[in-house]
Amino acid sequence: MDSLFSTGSLVTLSLILALTTVAPQAEARAFFVFGDSLVDNGNNDYLATTARADSPPYGIDYPTHQPTGRFSNGLNIPDIISEQMGAEPTLPYLSPMLTGERLLVGANFASAGIGILNDTGIQFLNIIRIGRQLEYFQQYQNRVSGLIGPEQTQRLVNQALVLITLGGNDFVNNYYLVPLSARSRQFALPDYVPFLISEYRKILVRLYELGARRVLVTGTGPLGCVPAELAQRSRNGECAVELQQAAALFNPQLVEMLGGLNSEIGGNVFIAANAMEMNMDFISDPQAYGFVTSKVACCGQGPYNGLGLCTRLSNLCPNRDIYAFWDPFHPSERANRIIVQQMMTGSSKYMNPMNLSTILALDSKT
Repeated sequence: MDSLFSTGSLVTLSLILALTTVAPQAEARAFFVFGDSLVDNGNNDYLATTARADSPPYGIDYPTHQPTGRFSNGLNIPDIISEQMGAEPTLPYLSPMLTGERLLVGANFASAGIGILNDTGIQFLNIIRIGRQLEYFQQYQNRVSGLIGPEQTQRLVNQALVLITLGGNDFVNNYYLVPLSARSRQFALPDYVPFLISEYRKILVRLYELGARRVLVTGTGPLGCVPAELAQRSRNGECAVELQQAAALFNPQLVEMLGGLNSEIGGNVFIAANAMEMNMDFISDPQAYGFVTSKVACCGQGPYNGLGLCTRLSNLCPNRDIYAFWDPFHPSERANRIIVQQMMTGSSKYMNPMNLSTILALDSKT
């Protein structure tokens, strides 16, 4: 990390004066988000891509009741984590509003459609692949360095919380996208998963090199249980076996890889969030969580409202709080709140080696 910054930079009087207003903001913990549509909060709105959530009814339950680029009826997982930390939501990195003191809150680099692999999501054309997201993170640090200096920037990044959500699209929008896809011809599933894990490891090592020291890494959710896959692959509403098998192979290998990285580093940098268990709780027993269904999306069309996109012309449920899924692929805000609650306070079944409340308490003492 030290090599990224020059140390002998002169602090001018104007910078000292600027810091008197900036410093209190810098004391709050920054938050950085990387990944796909589960955590994108609007970057794709600035890109020429079909992977966008920029028209109604997206955002119907957001405070403004307007679409924001989030693939949600309201708040998504990063928004709710920010809320839990007592911070304002991070802005998309491509937003022109992300300037000045707002940079110190952090930034969201996520882009719907991307995966671990660069060939994932090619049908979406212009999206911010993970390598570019990391380049933007470096660019962000250069921008902040001009605001508060290199040392303070390094401190801000080292003390930040980072969330990264990748992997689902490497199955849904790559390996299983079409029959006999290029990757499925290249790899049998038991060989594809270790390949993904080895590529993901390189991404996480780079994130560490760029200064990340507390990284929540989510596994894939129950890929075969989302309404889109039920509509295409399920006969009687049962989860699609192949996609569930893919997730069942991927998630334990991810946890093992994260443990290995932590051992090499000598600290708990990477925290595994078990999205499979978090989602399966309310998918298996929706009524226990106040949902009427975990199979039918609130917004969509066709079987399970799982076909096509969520648009103005789609079926739309009147009460989003009783649907586990908002659209064919993404949880409702209420489901996202259940997921984040498990991130915050869940046992080792959900969070390994510790939950977010423990992390925040530990880090507040250092």
